[in-house]
Amino acid sequence: MATALRGGIAYLDGQRLSRGLLAGIGRVIADQERLNRINVFPVPDGDTGTNLAVTMGSVRAALMRYRDRHAGKTLEVVADAALDGARGNSGAIIAQFFQGLCDACLDARLLTVEHFAQAVAQGARYARDALAEPREGTILTVISDFGRELKAQTQAGIQDFSALLDRGLERARKSLAHTTEQLEALRRAGVVDAGAAGFVDLLQGIADYVREGSLKDAPEEGEPAEAQDGERPEEAPELDADPAHRWCTECLVSADDLDLRRLRESLAGMGSSLVVAGGRRRARVHVHVDDPEAVFDAVARFGVVEGRKADDMLQQQRSASGGAGRVAIVTDTAGDLPDEILTSMDIHQVPVRIHIGRKSYLDKTGILPAELYRLMAEGPDHPKTSQPPPGDFRRIYQILGSHHPGVVSIHVTGWGSGTFQAAESAASRARTRSRVLAVDSKSASLGQGLVVLAAAELAAQGLDADGIARRLEDVIARTRVWGLLGSIDHAVRGGRVSAAKGRLVRALRLEPILTNFPDGSLGLGGALVGRRARVRRFAGFVARRTRGPGPWRIAVGHANAPEDAEVLMAALRERLPNVAQSFITEIGTALGVHGGPGTLVVGTQPADVAAAAPGGAT
Repeated sequence: MATALRGGIAYLDGQRLSRGLLAGIGRVIADQERLNRINVFPVPDGDTGTNLAVTMGSVRAALMRYRDRHAGKTLEVVADAALDGARGNSGAIIAQFFQGLCDACLDARLLTVEHFAQAVAQGARYARDALAEPREGTILTVISDFGRELKAQTQAGIQDFSALLDRGLERARKSLAHTTEQLEALRRAGVVDAGAAGFVDLLQGIADYVREGSLKDAPEEGEPAEAQDGERPEEAPELDADPAHRWCTECLVSADDLDLRRLRESLAGMGSSLVVAGGRRRARVHVHVDDPEAVFDAVARFGVVEGRKADDMLQQQRSASGGAGRVAIVTDTAGDLPDEILTSMDIHQVPVRIHIGRKSYLDKTGILPAELYRLMAEGPDHPKTSQPPPGDFRRIYQILGSHHPGVVSIHVTGWGSGTFQAAESAASRARTRSRVLAVDSKSASLGQGLVVLAAAELAAQGLDADGIARRLEDVIARTRVWGLLGSIDHAVRGGRVSAAKGRLVRALRLEPILTNFPDGSLGLGGALVGRRARVRRFAGFVARRTRGPGPWRIAVGHANAPEDAEVLMAALRERLPNVAQSFITEIGTALGVHGGPGTLVVGTQPADVAAAAPGGAT
């Protein structure tokens, strides 16, 4: 409830505060696509709206579960949820702003206008202190200007919350409009700061609710917000992300007594856009760096690290500014494609998690294949893999859905892995107007990679998401993968093969060959006897099972065995003369962790499988 003055509202309790925040959160989430399109600072990677929506979505979920009339306890729930869900530079700043509000109001059952103004001022200080290099013309400036206006109004004697918020909102809007002149990147793009615009959305919803007392007029999720005066959100800003700080890196750290100042100082020289938000027990770290794993290692010295994330901002920027007219293609890092193909075809990856002993990594970001195989050869612990959480998929879908007419996400076979199910769940819940479809490749490693490559070619032809998914049914059926294990020992250590079967394979001197089957299962497709000339015999094995005149697309992958891969590719080209396209690459988690160093993989696919359909795009 709120206590009414004659002509105004004197106090806010937890219930009304919660409902006001829910109204503001609704506006932020509804506006995420516009915020993504005007995102140019600190990096023009087109994800600020999604980051704020994810952060605010975490707060909303907590508020929907929590009911209490105590304002301070409500803000404590908000601060905790914001820290847990914070994503991106703006999300981390907002989380720290809420932490400041929480610390100022913990014991307050009801909020007076004076108390609220003091809490906002503290939130502004917390937000600014969280940054290693605070900049004016950003969300920090708008938060500070909003706080100064509230202080001035309360000092002038205002006692009505509705009038207070309206005047604070008016100041925040003026401050937002001024950001265009404060930062050169914003001036050149002709936009306001996206994070600051999201904060104004939040204030607008709160002020509307306090004034009207109803959530019925809050925008629905996905309902587009109108562009503000002077903004050109339909134009992708042509600015460059910093190639020296390519990865937007985040994690959550927990400890009994965190020293945020020391944590911030330990990370200050590692990159840019550093934000350390939180309190004495938990903190969210956000920083742009070239080496995400170095950040995770540094943070681990302060406590337990969770929620590791590293987004490729260069790829996000290319997608936002280059291929916005076609369907976006997403996969996971179990699909082994070389970096040059991922880049040239604008294919986005979500990293699988790798766990070795007590340490965890992001596949192909926090740990590269060569290092993985070195640890497998030298260390006692066999790597274990786990699927990316659905939130990783959902976030990239929402970002790409802001810039592309559709998203098709192709993943490692659902047989034996939960990755496809996580992607499918996220696709069904993605808050975007663009069509998002998850597809089971029914394969792994280079088989999955070739399916993804064909999907990217179909997208380049202009097919929509449904058209690509339909065509992929034939692509999947005609794509094969074959894997010659480096050693059966790794499959036994990982539990994929029993110890008894391992002894039998060694006794018979068998070299197992894995393959994919139409139902998506991966299993024994044959074997070689003895290791003599194993590479050329493996080439013959694959060639005999690659039926048809071609032309063929052939991919060869290896686990720390580049010389064998070259021999294998040459032998395949001898036996399959009609090879139109071929490439060699390192393989990662899908088959590499089961075969270990020395594993070789071949993917085969008709080269014309993605040829344009008669009559054009479908």
